[in-house]
Amino acid sequence: MDQGLSNLACGASSAPVFLCLSLIRDSFRPEIPDWLIQQCKQMGITNPTPVQESCMPAILEGRDCMGCAKTGSGKTAAFVLPVLQKLSEDPYGIFCLVLTPTRELAYQIAEQFRVLGKPLGLRDCIVVGGMDMVTQALELSKKPHVVVATPGRLADHIRSSNTFSMKKIKFLILDEADRLLEQGCTDFTKDLEVILSAVPAKRQTLLFSATLTDTLQELKSIALNKPFFWESKSEVRTVDELDQRYILTPEKVKDAYLVHLIQKFQDEHEDWSIMIFTNTCKNCQILTMMLQTTFSNLAKFKSSVFKILIATDVAARGLDIPTVQVVINHNTPGLPKIYIHRVGRTARAGRHGVSITLVTQYDIHLVHSIEEQIQAKLKEYPAEESEVLKILTQVNVTRRECEIKLESTDFDERKEINKRKQMILEGKDPDLEQKRKAELERIRSEKRKFKERIQESIQRKQNVMLRKKLQKKNRVKRKKQR
Repeated sequence: MDQGLSNLACGASSAPVFLCLSLIRDSFRPEIPDWLIQQCKQMGITNPTPVQESCMPAILEGRDCMGCAKTGSGKTAAFVLPVLQKLSEDPYGIFCLVLTPTRELAYQIAEQFRVLGKPLGLRDCIVVGGMDMVTQALELSKKPHVVVATPGRLADHIRSSNTFSMKKIKFLILDEADRLLEQGCTDFTKDLEVILSAVPAKRQTLLFSATLTDTLQELKSIALNKPFFWESKSEVRTVDELDQRYILTPEKVKDAYLVHLIQKFQDEHEDWSIMIFTNTCKNCQILTMMLQTTFSNLAKFKSSVFKILIATDVAARGLDIPTVQVVINHNTPGLPKIYIHRVGRTARAGRHGVSITLVTQYDIHLVHSIEEQIQAKLKEYPAEESEVLKILTQVNVTRRECEIKLESTDFDERKEINKRKQMILEGKDPDLEQKRKAELERIRSEKRKFKERIQESIQRKQNVMLRKKLQKKNRVKRKKQR
């Protein structure tokens, strides 16, 4: 898509939108407006992807739709184009609401609406956390055509403001729908309930995701209007252009392998971009500090400019960063769908890419789960172990220095303060929440101790019975000997 739209305009699922004039007329609806045809032509758009070809006609017919296709397959354009066509027929605000799990994804989706809807004079509003709520409330009161939001911040506006109404929206779109209904560390359920109570029952609901999960079965209950369900026929959830590799390494050697891989790619391809995924914000910070220190100390790399992004799984969903050639998983993802989203940041829009997962001896079962899900085997990456061993001590020392330096900045304390601030914004009492968690932990601890006591009691009884049996056996044996 970067050949047509800008990197952000490609959107969360930025495989080419590709709807040439004849295909738009023939494959979808003959009454596609001229301005949209012209806009597609200017973007160099030629052919529809399967998710677009399958879902767009149903959306244009006024049906609810659920689309599930691999990452990078053009899911965003599958809902942006029909929404723009319907908006051109009856323009008003607020016409469309798009919900997405992350603020980064919200900005990308809004950018795609803005670029493709430019001839309409489309007005959009982004409602995400981390921005001034008063400014957002003013924008919402101006009735933009499209609102792109994260559930938490939009629910806050609905609870605290009456300056805007969502009772007339035509489209409710849930992008990365499975993540929106997950009940994990980020639970949107309560916020979704608030939002659904504020939108009309008579609407079109569109759900899109790269992974089909049990939560999507629950989301089907939201779609009531002649729902159309479409899932990619391909069992493989990763694209053919992606070369998927792994390196089996001890935990203590992972960082050295990471540095070695970056050195190798920098030597062979100076213009390549690398994306590194890790499991926590703290690890992100440590790896950033470690790599900066390591490469500034290596003379051959002092003048080099590295194009590296280190991120947690927040960046694994939908983000369209152009020309990422390599994705490195510093930790093996605990769930196959997280792996699918991570490696989906490369090999997008028909390009080729490489993914390398650093696997410890404790992660082999996770790799098997991933291979089972994607219906493909990961191949071993031919790393040069001797080169890794040369830098092992230096890398480990540098990492430890970075950990000490980070601890001195009260990183964990600031993280805890930010958590408390977020709870206050959500209308929760941090102290009560802490007491509640402590109480839950106490109950869990008591349950564990109770189970242990029961097991000890059972074990004691078994031991007594065993002793009695042995004693009886010995008595019988002695009688026979007499």
